[in-house]
Amino acid sequence: MGDECVFCGIVEGRIPAQKVYEDEHVVAFMDIGPVVKGHVLVVPKRHYDPITGTPDEVLSRLIRVVRIVADAQMKGLKADGINVTQANGRVAGQVVPHIHFHVIPRFEDDRHSWNWKAGSYENREEMAGYAEKITGGMESGGTGNA
Repeated sequence: MGDECVFCGIVEGRIPAQKVYEDEHVVAFMDIGPVVKGHVLVVPKRHYDPITGTPDEVLSRLIRVVRIVADAQMKGLKADGINVTQANGRVAGQVVPHIHFHVIPRFEDDRHSWNWKAGSYENREEMAGYAEKITGGMESGGTGNA
């Protein structure tokens, strides 16, 4: 993707970043706008987007590095917990169109709130209808290898 993608610029060394992990396929670096201090982004070195267009082996590598970073945050920062998030598309809150995971250390006193407002289904039949549409999408050629 090159010049247009901020994360590709970081991978290529054109944009500076504070890296915490790097291997042949994945890089993890500090988020410059942390939700909580210690917030890390984990990205593949090759450009992929969205998650549904990312090969399984790349996803596998990414989640292994997410685990490494989360463990390091728990040990190194003495985090009380970890949030792992991944967004696809502007409407979902994705800002940089290059697949990435946020690994966010959480602390009892960090004062961050997701403001998650849980909804509900009208009844079990409505929930079953959504489930049927989702499973139908899997049967019609989904990208996953479940």
